[in-house]
Amino acid sequence: MKPLRINLTILLSMLAVAFTTPLQAKPLKVFILCGQSNMEGHAQTKTFPAIAKDPKTADMYKEMVDADGKPVVCGDVWIAYSYGDFSGNPVGKRSGKLTAGFGSQHHIGTGKIGPEFTFGIYIHKILNEPVLLIKDAWGGKSLMVDFRPPSAGEIPDEKVREKAKGKTGRYYKLLIEHVKKVLADPKKVYPDYNAKEGFELAGFAWFQGFNDMVGPYPRVDAAKGKKSPKDFSEYSRLLSCFIRDVRKDLSVANLPFVIGVMGVGGETAGENTDAFRKSMAAPAETDEFKGNIANVFTAKYWPTELDAVLAKSKPLKSELSSKKKELKKQELNRDDLRKQEAKLTELMRRELEKVLTDDELFLLDNGISNQGFHYYGSAKCLGQIGKAFAETLIDLKKNGRKNP
Repeated sequence: MKPLRINLTILLSMLAVAFTTPLQAKPLKVFILCGQSNMEGHAQTKTFPAIAKDPKTADMYKEMVDADGKPVVCGDVWIAYSYGDFSGNPVGKRSGKLTAGFGSQHHIGTGKIGPEFTFGIYIHKILNEPVLLIKDAWGGKSLMVDFRPPSAGEIPDEKVREKAKGKTGRYYKLLIEHVKKVLADPKKVYPDYNAKEGFELAGFAWFQGFNDMVGPYPRVDAAKGKKSPKDFSEYSRLLSCFIRDVRKDLSVANLPFVIGVMGVGGETAGENTDAFRKSMAAPAETDEFKGNIANVFTAKYWPTELDAVLAKSKPLKSELSSKKKELKKQELNRDDLRKQEAKLTELMRRELEKVLTDDELFLLDNGISNQGFHYYGSAKCLGQIGKAFAETLIDLKKNGRKNP
């Protein structure tokens, strides 16, 4: 029996080692997320209930919260975030385990998320490996000026060039500097980083565009003025230059890119918006980038149900706004003004309850936390976009191009 006891001890020891040692250590997967205000993210956590209520997104909600219904803290996904103030000035950096709160850092309300939250959740869910996100996002920044890549050359329009003096390419430089600084010592952000295994720069998500869409691009037909859509072909060229330069400066020749094609306004947006989207999507359709760049058409995630609710409630909200303005003209003291405004708000709420269904009231209360140009601050919308970015990048790495 003694030899059996020894063999059993050895066997148990071997099993213990097997279950406590990773089967195969792998490089830390690093993903970059970059853009302007909608990559920052203005979706407050108070809009999470709308995700749970919709059967189409209920499963996503379960991934986003813990057993107590609070935003999940990802144990094996960390993030390094370089962010801006209300005007987009680069004012700070923060890092930590991925959770809610790594969206916009101003007017935060209940805490904001951008695409990074579900991106990190689903990247880790798919890979089942340690993940580091590097996020660089500043509001109100264009590719023509602020993110202008080095190889793009000078801005051709003299007036635009003069106005942009001192700003051209600044945020491209900040992006590259931040990424390189984080990757020079990943352990500062990701405490369990294994230097022997190293890291793999595995993908880049670009979500930007609004400032270029409203920017100084020429009209297709100058004679028609504002009735003509703009010619955004230069944006396509700039985005191609941006991709090449990022790959060159970070020394990753075929770094997979996902382009979040701007979806503000949904799939029924106007002619000019449609023209911009086509130009934004164009680089991924070229032979040069075939198989390592993909588009995510974010308009498909636009919350059309919020459009309908806001349209029904708009007359009453406009009336409330007008009455509050009239109150301010009465030169009431602060306490009396607040009391009168509260009465007005209560009255309008009762009127809304007559006009809207229970489901519509729920969406009004739990689905919106910002303006339309910020996707209504809808966590349901930005959550689906982040998830799509993650799934598309992984599919791109495995199978080549995919445009959901």
